[in-house]
Amino acid sequence: MTANFSYGELKIFSGRAHPALAQEICDYLDLPVGQLTVYNFSDGENYCQIDENVRGADVFVVQPTGAPVNEHMMELLILLDAFRRSSAARLTAVMPYFGYARQDKKDKPRVPIAAKLMADLLTAAGADRILTMDLHAAQIQGFFNIPVDHLFAAPVLLDAIRKLEIEDLVIVSPDVGGVARARAIGKRLDAALAIIDKRRMGKNETEVLHVVGEVEGKNVLILDDIVDTAGTLLQAEEALRAQGARKTYAAAVHPVLSGPALERIEASHLETLLVTNTLPLDAVVARCPRIRPLTIAPLLGEAIRRIHEGASVSSLFV
Repeated sequence: MTANFSYGELKIFSGRAHPALAQEICDYLDLPVGQLTVYNFSDGENYCQIDENVRGADVFVVQPTGAPVNEHMMELLILLDAFRRSSAARLTAVMPYFGYARQDKKDKPRVPIAAKLMADLLTAAGADRILTMDLHAAQIQGFFNIPVDHLFAAPVLLDAIRKLEIEDLVIVSPDVGGVARARAIGKRLDAALAIIDKRRMGKNETEVLHVVGEVEGKNVLILDDIVDTAGTLLQAEEALRAQGARKTYAAAVHPVLSGPALERIEASHLETLLVTNTLPLDAVVARCPRIRPLTIAPLLGEAIRRIHEGASVSSLFV
């Protein structure tokens, strides 16, 4: 690999959120995972020590901030502080899943914009860059005063959907906010588009109103960025079946899968749920075989290579 002499040697480290993904990225780049000691004191307080020299190095810290979100975010902040105080030349926080991204605006009285707070904390801790994927709201990039490389999992999802060889396919957005994503995927697959018109009734509760688009007699694939409790996904699936859809599939980037998500998916009529490994998946797949994991390690690895070498990353922004 060509060295970036402005920032020194490329080194990749991992917190405890998703070490398997960090290992895959390092395998792609033919690099070892950096050596860290990370543990908790008996009261839960995080502690870390870097077990190798990073002075002058170009350091990438892989840490998606999924459940437990606060634990993993705090660990990332402490790791960044440790690297900054160890004289790393540049620090990039690699956050395939950006926790608190759904709190990106003040849509009710007296609520925080927590995504902006996370941006401020990461910058204060020492991050020089952020590498992330499929932010829930693209404007979160503007919350940072440091560079943000925002990748999309579309190439990985497209390849997997093509391999399913679904005939008479309609790509479905489960809400109005996801229309642009569904339209882009549908265009590349030469598939029709449908939209679920829904109204959110409360926290993790939605009410489906109706389906916009022709799905009767068609095979449909619901496309979303996050699957959390799977309530939205399953309500969309039921609405599509009520409108005469034949087989139902789904795809999402971030498998949060909290609460009753796995039970809901298993009880559904979904043929397959495609998800990427922005969050750990081994235990999930063991419990729910309908979930098919897709790796984004080569995409992240290539982005890291290009950032380190000072090359263009824009060709990865599909």
